[in-house]
Amino acid sequence: MANNGAFALHVPVDYRRLGNGLRVVVSPDDSAPIVAVAVYYEVGFRLEPRGRSGFAHLFEHLMFQGSGQLAKMELVQLVQQNGGVLNGTTRTDYTNYFEVLPKPALELALWLEADRMRGPRITQEELDNQRDVVKNEVRVNVLNRPYGGFPWIDMCERAFRNWHNSHNGYGEFEDLDAASLDDVWAFFGDYYSPRNAVLVIVGDVEAEEAFALADRHFGSIEGAPAPPPPDLREPRQEAGQSFTKPDPLASQPALAFAYHTPERDTPEYLAMGVLHQLLAGGDDSLLHRELVSRRGYCGEVDAGINFLGNMFSARTPLLWTCSLIHDAETPPETIIETAEEVIAPLRKSAIDTEAFKLALVKARSGLYSTVGGGMFPAIGLADLLASFTLFDDDPGRVNRLEAELRALSPELVLETAREYLRPEARTVIAVEPGASAQ
Repeated sequence: MANNGAFALHVPVDYRRLGNGLRVVVSPDDSAPIVAVAVYYEVGFRLEPRGRSGFAHLFEHLMFQGSGQLAKMELVQLVQQNGGVLNGTTRTDYTNYFEVLPKPALELALWLEADRMRGPRITQEELDNQRDVVKNEVRVNVLNRPYGGFPWIDMCERAFRNWHNSHNGYGEFEDLDAASLDDVWAFFGDYYSPRNAVLVIVGDVEAEEAFALADRHFGSIEGAPAPPPPDLREPRQEAGQSFTKPDPLASQPALAFAYHTPERDTPEYLAMGVLHQLLAGGDDSLLHRELVSRRGYCGEVDAGINFLGNMFSARTPLLWTCSLIHDAETPPETIIETAEEVIAPLRKSAIDTEAFKLALVKARSGLYSTVGGGMFPAIGLADLLASFTLFDDDPGRVNRLEAELRALSPELVLETAREYLRPEARTVIAVEPGASAQ
């Protein structure tokens, strides 16, 4: 689709709501005879109740242990036997389940997910078993590995003040151990209702057929009211803060620094995405050139908005975070001073036209990569459609993003940098290694 002489993303989007409140988004695409079915529930790490850290993640595991008409792991077997792949994930603001299957298996996928939405089969034995699985996952991914939890858990705990944003959503063991079977069923009743969910169908299907099948399989599920959302607001950070984290398993020091982002549905939020491209979007970015290419402090710079996804797949408040593993001879203070030398000019004057255009090209490239890249391309699009539906009630925004990016200006990027990239708004974490370098 042409837009002011330039190619622009355009995907078909049809959005309706079933009688029980389930939001259904369909995006037909006959380029390949496959379909993706994804169900997103609006409960993630920071939406779980206080005292139940890790419960959203635990429940993701429990939802694979069988349902009304399916024995344990039968859903997985049926998908794989029909040539499909599947997965489930827990993110900041949602838990999702998806299948990618050959076109003839669309109704099977809908039937499977509808049966799961009607209710899981959870016994005390399964709760105990999956609790141990989750705790072991925490041990493997966080507690018993170098840089575990850095910076995605560590930074949220230090940069945010609101418990919902700052607590360890991966799960504290005492909270996981305290979960009872009654807690599990209460959690299911609160958060796994059609009114708290979005169903996305992407692929080789006609829209009317998809809506008819969705209504056939999901329409009779009772739609209990969704729980009221928690207050996620954060105060404006007025003073910079620095922390150290000893890591007995790390062999080299590491450093992360973060800044709060603007609110999600604002031009300033998109401008923050442009600032990300300028500072850390590839080997020609400002921070990479200075920290890696010129000074050799580190081998790479990793940065982004939203540790668990992209800048559109979570609510705000969020953080723009930059992290790196650096040589032991360079103090973290030197790296922060150098990074500030790079960032400070962005607060003083507007970037030149060519740099701005290049940043927009990178931002558009990132959008196209999300839509069509990854191991399961249809799921990238499904994730955007589900996110815009969950958080904005507007899946069609996916087709307006490029126009919104083109409407930005260097002056707005300057204003955004002045407010959000202030030294007073910065949080720093320095990892102190305890293991010997190999």
